Amino acid sequence: MAQRWVAAVLRHETNTFSPIPTPIKDFGRVGPTNGPATGDDTWRFYRNTNNPVAAYIDLAEKEGVELDFPFAGNAHPSAPAPDEILDICSEAVIASIKKGCDALFLDLHGAMVTQGFDDGEGELLRRFREAAPNLPIAVALDYHTNLSAQIVDNSTVICGYRTYPHIDMYDTGMRAGNTLIRALNGDIDPVMVWHSLPVLTHMNRHAPSMQPMQNVMERAIAAEADGKILNASLFGCFPLSDIPHVGLSGIVVADGNRDRAERFLFDLMQELWDKREEFVFEVEPIEKSISAAKKMGAGKGPIMLIDHGDNCGSGGNQDVMSVLAEVLEQGLDNVCAGPFSDAIAVNELIAAGVGAQVTVSLGGKIDMPAMSLKGEPLLVSGTVRRITDGSFTVTGPMFTGVQMNIGRTVVLDTGMVEIVICEGRFEPFDQGCFTHLGIDPSKKDFVLIKSRQHFRAGFEDIAREIVMVSGPGTCTSDYTLFPWKGIRRPVYPLDPDAESNLPSQS
Repeated sequence: MAQRWVAAVLRHETNTFSPIPTPIKDFGRVGPTNGPATGDDTWRFYRNTNNPVAAYIDLAEKEGVELDFPFAGNAHPSAPAPDEILDICSEAVIASIKKGCDALFLDLHGAMVTQGFDDGEGELLRRFREAAPNLPIAVALDYHTNLSAQIVDNSTVICGYRTYPHIDMYDTGMRAGNTLIRALNGDIDPVMVWHSLPVLTHMNRHAPSMQPMQNVMERAIAAEADGKILNASLFGCFPLSDIPHVGLSGIVVADGNRDRAERFLFDLMQELWDKREEFVFEVEPIEKSISAAKKMGAGKGPIMLIDHGDNCGSGGNQDVMSVLAEVLEQGLDNVCAGPFSDAIAVNELIAAGVGAQVTVSLGGKIDMPAMSLKGEPLLVSGTVRRITDGSFTVTGPMFTGVQMNIGRTVVLDTGMVEIVICEGRFEPFDQGCFTHLGIDPSKKDFVLIKSRQHFRAGFEDIAREIVMVSGPGTCTSDYTLFPWKGIRRPVYPLDPDAESNLPSQS
């Protein structure tokens, strides 16, 4: 009898300090519908895209296996999600499993918190395992996973992204899927070992393509490539979740040999622990960063100004105006900036119409009570240049082929800065957020965007210089500003004298 597989997507990176709510309708942002996708929509949104589930689809077709894809939900990083999203997902998937299922293939994030569960993915997997105790389950996870015992104990195979920006999502699905297929065929007996260090990394310092993570990640990749182990994944963690299991972690999948897997994993984790000081990002005043950028002057290619403290891709408002205000104050010219999220301003500018000279109160609409920060709008005067519906197709290496919609979008031109304002929230990992408006960022002297590392996917190749700007917000790299309550203590760097939790190795 032909096999029947089930696949599903549920992704949300939860910033527990974010003031941005996460309603159910937000779990459909990659398509034109509100809420999670079901039925034919799941296939339409994800087939032939750079996503793990697209790899699962291709593997099923290659193996001649029936694949049911009953649920897909993906929301922007924001505050804890309602428990209902776990109910909707688990009910759809379990209903499909009960129709007959030989394997479950999951495309999850790994840093999801709901209002009732610190470990969203762990709770979801627990439900699947309870419904089907012996079902083989493959899981692809984001590099920013906060790995937990519940995630590991209820999975058969786990693989994580190895890039940040995430350009290997499809490849990760292939790694996870192929390993599970080998297990289904009886060729291997996968066992998993894992460990989480008491280390809060800074996201500006843990990209796998750079030190201090680079050498360790290369060792993991090499060991998997030469067949010493089946899979090796390292997770930089998502440090903006105030939960007990947050931290730098790793997992190794081996073919029956647990001892070998443990020795290799603990060796990797020891190297990461020894490098813990290198995972700290030092902040500097906004004024100093913008002044340094201005002194670089005009040249071939833009200077990228990266406001990483208000990055919606990590749960930020995308409406904190401090860095733009400093750019205007210091008189930088030939700048494009944005997108900034402000539906009220978009309405006003559309009502004024293209060509209108306007003064608008931009951004600052959302307070950040967890950080004791009030929203501070910025008065900006300029000309309305363009209005679009905010739709474009990603052409860069991250989420390639995905149709994005950032809501109605307006360009306000001050004469020195072209400001992009949209109704939705979008971390600019693709130049399409500018080019669909007729703005070529490669022709600018400065490009101001709100991001951490994902901007590198679409913009690093055109950048003359990159200046990281430590603007305020719920994604700040100054961890002393967060009102921590739920994380394990001691933890580095909040507790400089924190000790390793690694076992001694003889």
